[in-house]
Amino acid sequence: MNKEQIKEDLKDIGGRLRRATGYSLQGLQAAFHNEQAFRLEVYALLIVIPAGLGLGDGRVEKSLLIGSWLIVMITELMNSAMEAVVDRIGSEKHELSGRAKDLASAAVMVALILTAIIWLLLIF
Repeated sequence: MNKEQIKEDLKDIGGRLRRATGYSLQGLQAAFHNEQAFRLEVYALLIVIPAGLGLGDGRVEKSLLIGSWLIVMITELMNSAMEAVVDRIGSEKHELSGRAKDLASAAVMVALILTAIIWLLLIF
């Protein structure tokens, strides 16, 4: 990597960040409009944030309580993306397609279990 390449990369950093932010916001909007589970998780976040801020002792606990729910939401976004890709490939049933969807769903479940453990350990 030379100085010219570094200069070129840095020159467009603002435009790249704007485009990336736009794509991210489109993804969040698509998830909210098309995925019931994600909508429910957004509604739950409206409860989790004040609850986490009120119940957590100190910044670390507050961060764990709220952050654990954000991990659920991140995992749900990845699950939805996986399902969309599998559905795009084809509508016929295939063992690997089913396995991919099941694994992505299992990741959401593990994130939910993690969140439950964190909340139980910190609250009780």
